[in-house]
Amino acid sequence: MILAIDPGNEESAYVLYEAGKLAEFGKIENQVLLDRLPYWATVADYLAIEMIASYGMPVGREVFETCVFIGRVIQAWDKPHARVYRKDVKLHLCGQARAKDGHVRQALLDLWGGKDKAIGKKASPGPLYGVSADVWQALAVAVTYADNGGEYESVRWQEALR
Repeated sequence: MILAIDPGNEESAYVLYEAGKLAEFGKIENQVLLDRLPYWATVADYLAIEMIASYGMPVGREVFETCVFIGRVIQAWDKPHARVYRKDVKLHLCGQARAKDGHVRQALLDLWGGKDKAIGKKASPGPLYGVSADVWQALAVAVTYADNGGEYESVRWQEALR
């Protein structure tokens, strides 16, 4: 099972993902996410977290706070992890780095058989029923990581310090 996270400066989206199925997902405050990591470590084998990359544009405080949070999550996770870059997600799911969030969402819906089958209705929910906002990005990170066989930088934090 993979714990995939789309980090934010105050709240982060997460998905517990295995074999094309979502076991759990949501968007929660960062401290709550850190508090849940020990439990998730008992059910998930890997962490895939979206990593921030610089594209030469100025960024604000929120981006730096998100970077700090990413470091805190990786440090607290004592299992293999991978930093998955947004560009890799877009290339994997959409075939081009210039894809927007809407394109990524549509690619995910297509993987699950289209919007009607993937989301469904309240009376007959599909496998992605309830997924919204940043959870789509966490799911995209999970799918990208899983489809690539975890072929990302996958090391334990302690080993990285050696």
